[in-house]
Amino acid sequence: MLEDTDRRILRYLMADPAAPLAELADRAGVTGSTLTRRLERMRARGLIGPVQSVVDWKALGYEVEVSLRVTLDKTQPRAFDEFIASAREVPEVLEIQTFLGQVDVRLLIIARDMAHYQTLYRERLLTLPHITDIEALMHVARVFENEALPL
Repeated sequence: MLEDTDRRILRYLMADPAAPLAELADRAGVTGSTLTRRLERMRARGLIGPVQSVVDWKALGYEVEVSLRVTLDKTQPRAFDEFIASAREVPEVLEIQTFLGQVDVRLLIIARDMAHYQTLYRERLLTLPHITDIEALMHVARVFENEALPL
């Protein structure tokens, strides 16, 4: 269970992950050494993962975002493993999620434009192993996004 101080630290950290530690400690009402100790403890417990940079792929010229819902041939014992291993090799695949139900896998794909997506779809995605059905959902707008937890 988290203490109130840890919750407060996490709230401020989620609100401004790039804030200097001294500023974060001040906002959370703790000393710098207390903040460092608590952050290290939360990292050791797996509550805080490694710091990552978020790259704006649209700024790099990728204008198309597509979500592919894939159904696999579940009569093949290694269908999931082989499909996922092959999908990881496609650089335009940003995310792979697996599900229980009719849809087995969701791939998040980016492409520079529709011509690039069409080539990618025909030459790389449709050739992934064990696909029995695939549905493309073209992303139109991100209406709401929030990764902060209600602490």
